[in-house]
Amino acid sequence: MNRQRKIALLGIGIALYVVLSTVVIIPLISRIKLDLGYIVFGVLLAGLGPSATIVGVAGCIISNLLKGGSLPIAWAIGQAFIGLSLGYLLPRTKNLYLKLLLSIAAVFIGIAIIKTALEIWMYHWPLVAKFTSNFVAFVADGIALAIGVILAPKIVLFKDR
Repeated sequence: MNRQRKIALLGIGIALYVVLSTVVIIPLISRIKLDLGYIVFGVLLAGLGPSATIVGVAGCIISNLLKGGSLPIAWAIGQAFIGLSLGYLLPRTKNLYLKLLLSIAAVFIGIAIIKTALEIWMYHWPLVAKFTSNFVAFVADGIALAIGVILAPKIVLFKDR
């Protein structure tokens, strides 16, 4: 895939992530909602590799700032872990079930562990409260990302002509 096409796909991916994260809002608990931007994130990670990390990080930051929130440092670092690990592993893995297992594991580590640890450290929030809400976010985001990973092979944008 040529460089211009890859950059265009990443830009479109960021835009889709932001739109799905800000327009389609399905609240779960507290400030946690189902983030459908993870579907786009999963598709692009499986199709483009580590460069798609920018979609998750930028999409997360932009959508949060558009909703009037603060800069989501812990989310962005969790997204970076998910993007870099899956961006490297997914394109190299052929088995769909292994891809899904890797996706769920990466989201668990990125959201339930890294994000929780950073929020406890930065904001001195109680572990039980943060882990509980971040665990709900992990389940919702993990399902959405897995849907993206399942859809990725069906998307013709990644095939060279």
